[in-house]
Amino acid sequence: MTINIPGRMGFGGAPLGNMFRAIPDDEARATVADAWDAGIRYFDTAPMYGAGLSELRLGEALQAYPREDFLLSTKVGRLVLDELEEGAHDFGEKGGLFEFGRPNRIVYDYSRDGALRAIEDSLGRLRTDRLDYVWIHDPAKDFHGEAWRDVLTTALEGAAVALGELRDQGVIKGWGLGVNRVEPCEIALERSDPDGFLLAGRYSLLDHEDALKRLMPAALDRGVGIIVGGPFNSGILAGGEHYEYQKATPEVQARVDRLKALAWHHAVDLRAAALQFSLAHPAVSAVIPGASRPGRAASNLHLAAMPIPGSFWAALRAEGLVSADAPLPAKVEEVL
Repeated sequence: MTINIPGRMGFGGAPLGNMFRAIPDDEARATVADAWDAGIRYFDTAPMYGAGLSELRLGEALQAYPREDFLLSTKVGRLVLDELEEGAHDFGEKGGLFEFGRPNRIVYDYSRDGALRAIEDSLGRLRTDRLDYVWIHDPAKDFHGEAWRDVLTTALEGAAVALGELRDQGVIKGWGLGVNRVEPCEIALERSDPDGFLLAGRYSLLDHEDALKRLMPAALDRGVGIIVGGPFNSGILAGGEHYEYQKATPEVQARVDRLKALAWHHAVDLRAAALQFSLAHPAVSAVIPGASRPGRAASNLHLAAMPIPGSFWAALRAEGLVSADAPLPAKVEEVL
């Protein structure tokens, strides 16, 4: 598999951009240090996260560690300008997700030159001389109707070409899309040669049917690695109220309540089930839950290794809450 993440657990840097709340700088530094102490060695971020705030904070915190000891990824497709935004950022369905971030204006640019400029800017904010993986960020999400198809074409003919050249030159280890839709990944596999995908929220305990049927088999066939972002679906599977960056609808909440009821009946921590479900698929290279407080990374590693009885997984299948075709943790599969 072309995406290789030590320990298969990484650090999602979106919360460091003040996602949902304003995080004090010292708390952000402590959160990264805690992740490192827990053994995390892969860190992902993006210019969009707080208009560069996440990159700035992550870059500062990672100065304490040898660069050769960890993997680092960020994203292209958006440029952070020195110009300040008048009013709230327009992130489509993501709305005020980073209302507490920096006020700098963010513009879309999926061209070749835009990707190269984005990388140069990110290197400066991250205080590093190299990136390991680079993802093309949301080329199919924030655009109305079918306009996303044209945007994706621009990205595959522009940014993807630049990233492929950087990979072939050995400047980066690999590239792909960072998205929360399955279809763009399928199109990228047809038209280009990505090394992997950072797929947010689409291979989770709550939502996995499309990815399971359409993307995961193709990824395995091509040797393309899937990094699962948002394994808790914006927090709804970890006791929060957000799903897809918004307050969960009654329909989503009802499904989560069914999951919670079965977890309670089998004495299972639903967060552990969410992480282990995503990690069980052989196409998955890693899972990168976000963290905004010290202790979360160590907790996630503990949850990923926590024993879960086969009776719980069997009940999920019987209730139709997970697909009968979805791989389950290996030890469970042996007894079901």
